[in-house]
Amino acid sequence: MGKNGKRIITILLAGCLIAVALPRTVDLDQLYAASGTSDISTATDLRQTLLTAMSQRTEELVFTYKGNVKGLKKQLQTSIDEAMKSDPYIQYTVKSYAFNYKGSNVSAEVHVTLSYRETKEQTDYVNRKVTNVLKEIIKPGMTDHEKVKVIHDWIVLNLSYDTSLKKYTAYDGLVTGSTVCQGYSLLAYRMLERVGIDNRIVEGTAGGQLHAWNIVNLDGKWYHMDTTWDDPTPDRKGKVSHSYYLLSDDEMARDHIWTGKSKYPAAPAPYREALLKLVKAGDSKKAAYQKLYHALDYSLYDEQDAVKGHAALKTKVQSKLKEGGTSLTFRYKGTEAGLIEDLQDLYQLGMKSISYYVSKMEGTTDLRVKINWTL
Repeated sequence: MGKNGKRIITILLAGCLIAVALPRTVDLDQLYAASGTSDISTATDLRQTLLTAMSQRTEELVFTYKGNVKGLKKQLQTSIDEAMKSDPYIQYTVKSYAFNYKGSNVSAEVHVTLSYRETKEQTDYVNRKVTNVLKEIIKPGMTDHEKVKVIHDWIVLNLSYDTSLKKYTAYDGLVTGSTVCQGYSLLAYRMLERVGIDNRIVEGTAGGQLHAWNIVNLDGKWYHMDTTWDDPTPDRKGKVSHSYYLLSDDEMARDHIWTGKSKYPAAPAPYREALLKLVKAGDSKKAAYQKLYHALDYSLYDEQDAVKGHAALKTKVQSKLKEGGTSLTFRYKGTEAGLIEDLQDLYQLGMKSISYYVSKMEGTTDLRVKINWTL
């Protein structure tokens, strides 16, 4: 009696396309001779054996299964899926797998072949690099909220999107400086996991193409985080966007679609609401939460802070100039035509050029405006 199964793992490229890798052909006699055997009789042992093999990046695995062989094909497929899903880093690093078995009704010799996008040595490098980076950016006394932001910002600042669509892993990103969405998400997963922050990798589409990002748990609530889309393309050194930082399902769904929503925890509320509650709670970390609130431009949602007229705008810009700033994001009450008139007035401050970006403030009739200038 003989059964076999194959599974090709598709890769997600940020922006993203599908790249398919076919399992290589393996001589099973050579495979058996290379790997040695062990006996397995329970689903738990089977799953753990497969997970250990994947963790060690084992390419050839042979063992004897003792039990009801009639249902072994389904059990093997289930165990492989469960082993991969138990560790998202492994799940998105396995490139392909195939299995074959033969035997009697109560015992079978099982052969499993696996291929990977990262070698064991490459994954070890990622783990060492992550440990060293975290030692640099995570400071004593940081809250989980601060940790998520510094990790997000480090990834955006140190990676660039691979427009050749050939680099898929966290290793690629760390060694060459560029990768696609899968590499961004894997690196974010590993860094967050290492500081004890629960997170998962989400599969879906964005901009009409396959895409991957993270969903992060803070204080028991989940939020979407897309480091790829927060990284300007082409890359702009020192520039970090937070447009896709800790968003609710509704906010993310404006231009992202995730496959099988029931597979992922719900993210029902905007992060700014949770952060504002922490600010108002006034505990010993209030200053840290306030700093985050303003750094993420959440003050734009405070209507009393909106700019109306050239005098109010000039006051805000002068304050930013004293800090040495060359840009400002603000909420504007008025039309785009009125905004342009008010911007013209800023040339009195000695500016040589002014550029602006404008969008609607969701749920309001006001404008969200970012201006940049040179002196």
